[in-house]
Amino acid sequence: MAKQIFINLAVKDLQKSMDFYLALGFSNNPQFSDDSGKCMVWSENIFLMLLTHGKFTNFTSKTIADTKTNIAGLFSLSLDSVDDVNTLMTNGLQAGGVEPNEMRDYGFMQQRTIEDFDGHTWELFYMDTSKIPQG
Repeated sequence: MAKQIFINLAVKDLQKSMDFYLALGFSNNPQFSDDSGKCMVWSENIFLMLLTHGKFTNFTSKTIADTKTNIAGLFSLSLDSVDDVNTLMTNGLQAGGVEPNEMRDYGFMQQRTIEDFDGHTWELFYMDTSKIPQG
């Protein structure tokens, strides 16, 4: 079996969150979705589990962080071009996401940030490895 990654996020409004991630380009896998969790697919090995707070608490004894005011993690998605980054940002913003800062250009990498309704932070970026400074 291939190695896979599953990112689990606690969300307040499951349907609204699913719609946001669909706008970003994720697809839904209904086989692993129900009324308390939605399995969102980024690629054949990367999955995002959107879980209601009730379901999320079944997996931890810790308090769920308020990611609107506190950062719990930064999640990054690599894209094929700056145009792809900008398209995903536009779609995400139209779906209700928030862009907390301007695009950052590192020469070899362009990066934009979007937050979902719960404040989960995503870095969307394009990297041209041929432009990485040597030395």
